[in-house]
Amino acid sequence: MSKNSSYWTSNLKLVGLCLVIWFVVSYLFGIILVEPLNAIKIGGYKLGFWFAQQGSIYVFIALIFFYAKRMGKLDKEHNVHEDDE
Repeated sequence: MSKNSSYWTSNLKLVGLCLVIWFVVSYLFGIILVEPLNAIKIGGYKLGFWFAQQGSIYVFIALIFFYAKRMGKLDKEHNVHEDDE
């Protein structure tokens, strides 16, 4: 496997992981599983409602930071980073 192929395979796996997490949190937790999750209360709010209204946004923002940090590491591992270090 070439260096570029290995890099892009790792990149696509990371993107796939982020998309799966985003799908689970926003679609499954926020829409499909909202009723079972509403049986759980955190801070006085039903968990299903929280995921539908705020949780998916917080998870999406966390995924952006996770992706940026992990891509920085991946770029350095494959020596395609932009830093002059």
